[in-house]
Amino acid sequence: MKILVLGGTVFLGRHIAQAALDQGHELALFNRGRHHPELFRDVERLVGDRDGDISALQGRRFDAVIDCSGYTPQQLERTARALGGDVPHYTFVSTVSVYAAFPPGVAYDEHAAVASGDQGYGPLKAAAEVVIEAALPSRVAVVRPGLIVGPHDPTGRFTYWPQRMARAGEVLAPGRPQRPVQFIDVRDLALWCLHLAQHRVPGVFNAIGPSPTMAELLEACRATTRSDARCVWLGDDVLATEAIEPWTELPLWIPERDAAFGGMLLADNRRAVAAGLVSRPMHETVQDTWAWARVATADATIVSPGLSQQREALCLARHAPV
Repeated sequence: MKILVLGGTVFLGRHIAQAALDQGHELALFNRGRHHPELFRDVERLVGDRDGDISALQGRRFDAVIDCSGYTPQQLERTARALGGDVPHYTFVSTVSVYAAFPPGVAYDEHAAVASGDQGYGPLKAAAEVVIEAALPSRVAVVRPGLIVGPHDPTGRFTYWPQRMARAGEVLAPGRPQRPVQFIDVRDLALWCLHLAQHRVPGVFNAIGPSPTMAELLEACRATTRSDARCVWLGDDVLATEAIEPWTELPLWIPERDAAFGGMLLADNRRAVAAGLVSRPMHETVQDTWAWARVATADATIVSPGLSQQREALCLARHAPV
């Protein structure tokens, strides 16, 4: 197949491009040319800006398009216009953030209401979904992942946990140990996007991988790093008194009773699984992410978000059981 990847040099797009080449597809990348120019030197590069000059796409024809970089309805409209109306299949990587609300304790599927408006990440992605489906009716796969994790993650969010376990000592473990968490390995998502493109599968899908408990995830991180770390579990109410920021200071933690986001990690992925999504074992994701992170951190190529050591120690000193 002749595949166009919009993006392709940072995280998800990088893995899609590599998987496409591994499978023998002909590939073209469209991006601004600002990141990792050393990658994929033998691949056709189309340079442009989806908010500016997009002329490099005009008159080009591809068997499939995989869009990892579209954020606004204007970008999708301009892209569709440049490519024309005969694109056989278009995979648009959206987000679960398009949903209007995540009530506590309520699982949700693709029929849940989506956000509206012209401001904010979720509403703009939702509007972009509408635009591309209108331009290419019945030829679009809308892929809605939650947290994407794995090697080359520029955010360092998931990476926080194996890094923290490797430091050992008492680890602030957030919320209820049996609380479910959700994420998807970037490599599984990349392979599935190619599967959708090859088989021209349309539809809307929650792109969610395994749903372990937080305790299972932290144990996998502890085992992978061969650490003697000990988890000290502090509940949602305690963490709220410390004004700890959910998701950013403690990745994959959202207070379960939060009125707006308490159910965000309860997505139903059965449609995606039925459409061919396959997830590798969680421990493999943890091991490979940790192996990459050790090199990337040494090279200062990833950020290190999360709770500072000083803040964690103070919180544990105030609240940990004696």
